[in-house]
Amino acid sequence: MKYKTYDLLGASAATLCLVHCLIFPVLVIIPIGISHSPYIDFVFWIIGSILAFKVCKKEKSMPISILFVVSLLAILTSIVIDFVLHIHLPLIYFGSVGLIIGHIVNHRRAHP
Repeated sequence: MKYKTYDLLGASAATLCLVHCLIFPVLVIIPIGISHSPYIDFVFWIIGSILAFKVCKKEKSMPISILFVVSLLAILTSIVIDFVLHIHLPLIYFGSVGLIIGHIVNHRRAHP
């Protein structure tokens, strides 16, 4: 039951991350004094990493684990490039979608 919760929390966190990444650039355009901080993206990455690790540790599904690792690496690559070069890459979107799909597929496969 606890691992079902990890999948739901992971999918929710990845969805919030995706919404944040999609809506935030629009808010930056509006002149209300908001600026982008990659630290927020890094917090989402830490949450996603912890939840994906907990799910992978229990479930032992190689395709799901690979999807989680590739998605987390895509997000981390985007965050590091944002820290270093101040460029926001679309890799973060693909990584978020990968985490969402991974958690939903794992939830449906492990808990029919």
